[in-house]
Amino acid sequence: MASVLGFFKRIHALFIDPPAVTKASDNGSPLKIGILGAANIAPNALIYPARSHPEVEVFAFHGIKKWYGGQDGYQELLNDPAIDAIYNPLPNGLHYEWTMKALAAGKHVLEKPSGDTAEESRLMFEFADRKGLVLLEAFHYRFHPAIQRVKEIIDSGELGSIKEVHASLGFPKGFVPDGDIRLNYSLGGGALMDAGCYTLNCVRYLASGNPTAVTSTTALRYPKDPRIDTATSAHLLFPPSIPNGSPVKASINCDMSLPNWFWFIPRLPVISARVVCDQGTVEVFNYVVPMIYHYITVSPHVGKKRTEKAYAFISSESTKGEPWWSTYRYQLEAFVDKVRGRTPQTWVSSEDSIANMLWIEKIYEQVRAN
Repeated sequence: MASVLGFFKRIHALFIDPPAVTKASDNGSPLKIGILGAANIAPNALIYPARSHPEVEVFAFHGIKKWYGGQDGYQELLNDPAIDAIYNPLPNGLHYEWTMKALAAGKHVLEKPSGDTAEESRLMFEFADRKGLVLLEAFHYRFHPAIQRVKEIIDSGELGSIKEVHASLGFPKGFVPDGDIRLNYSLGGGALMDAGCYTLNCVRYLASGNPTAVTSTTALRYPKDPRIDTATSAHLLFPPSIPNGSPVKASINCDMSLPNWFWFIPRLPVISARVVCDQGTVEVFNYVVPMIYHYITVSPHVGKKRTEKAYAFISSESTKGEPWWSTYRYQLEAFVDKVRGRTPQTWVSSEDSIANMLWIEKIYEQVRAN
């Protein structure tokens, strides 16, 4: 009963009536964040989380503090001296142009993915570093207690050394309709760029490193533009998790159009990650948006199987957060901490972001070769 009540409380706070606080800051005025464009993700990714952050005000969206429009609206936003930071939810193919313009205008930037290529990502992070600005690739799930608890279980050694890591993210058929920007090659579309970047980032995070090889790939092509993948799977090798051990095997699966059951029943989204160790396994259901609902299953070879949930940090070292905080709210906390010169609870480094794009490119290379 308590679990059901907690679910409805989270849903209410996340989507119905996000809590609001008085805006105040120990560092003067609140951090003013502008949004480039009017992406559907903006309310959940920034507007709602900002309501409960005392140090954040959001600009550039209808119905909030201030908005910009017209042909030069984006540039007017960047030129506004009142704006401290930019959230860039534009299509992937526009990230490099507008993030570089935002950095040139002296704005901190929050975005995902960081760019369309590893080289674009490298150039953006180097420019941000030269300008003394914060640039964060918004892998929001990394800031939530759920995936961090999974990593903690793996790193504790209770299940032994890692043998395999698997991550999947798939949406039901129709979730990404014809004409969607995610099916536009010139805008950086494709399943691997949209959903696959999460699965790759997840296996890299849980394996604590980067792959050494892409051993195989399969992809489904968009009939209207075969350059676009609507689903991609890849098998990878990682360095051994222990000295003189065997390479860690990994797989990622991403799909923007999961086929219906019995031709007409829509599939549920597939959002899971599993790590196989030599003394047991740990699996997390819904690692990308765990604030709605998730569970972590720990199955040791010897001992009792258990299920855990992690909606808030319980460690005395991580006191920030509430059970209703979304992944985006935890991410916003870290972003503001970094901009304000404080140490965030966790972070996605520039090296991490560049490596993720590099291995996306390597997977696409093998897809094209096939």
